[in-house]
Amino acid sequence: MMKAVWSGAIAAAALLVVSTSAFAQATASGTVNVNANVAARASLAFSSNAITFADADPVATPVMTATALTIDVRARTSNAANVTLTVLASGDLVSGSDSIGIANLTWAAGGAGFQAGTSNSTTAQTVGSWTGSGSPSGTQTYSLPNSWAYNTGNYAVSLVYTLTAP
Repeated sequence: MMKAVWSGAIAAAALLVVSTSAFAQATASGTVNVNANVAARASLAFSSNAITFADADPVATPVMTATALTIDVRARTSNAANVTLTVLASGDLVSGSDSIGIANLTWAAGGAGFQAGTSNSTTAQTVGSWTGSGSPSGTQTYSLPNSWAYNTGNYAVSLVYTLTAP
């Protein structure tokens, strides 16, 4: 009986020695640092790159109104930074040697942060302003008085928009 106990004990010890290698595990760990560089960005898109006023009788249409211009703004900046969209005219509306003062070109605005204004060729005028990153969309609808005093011609001016997202 003693032999059976010793045989069982030896068998159990042998089993324990063999099985410990099956339960033994090695672990290792490492660290990976993740860095993402997120810089300020600005993007500006228009529904059209031209604004056109159709000819009309000044009595029937005292103010000419162009089709609304849709403006899509995308800005990535710091949380409290001011994002600003401005427009500056290159001069007066000109046809040959004739001109219509740029201050006659005004706009109404629609959309959060967009505002109405009057065109200017010396000081950029604010079209919209927002705080922080985002992608607001709005409209500008330009108007021009339709005067009998204008000389005939095809009047033109360039409008330069600037989106600033510091």
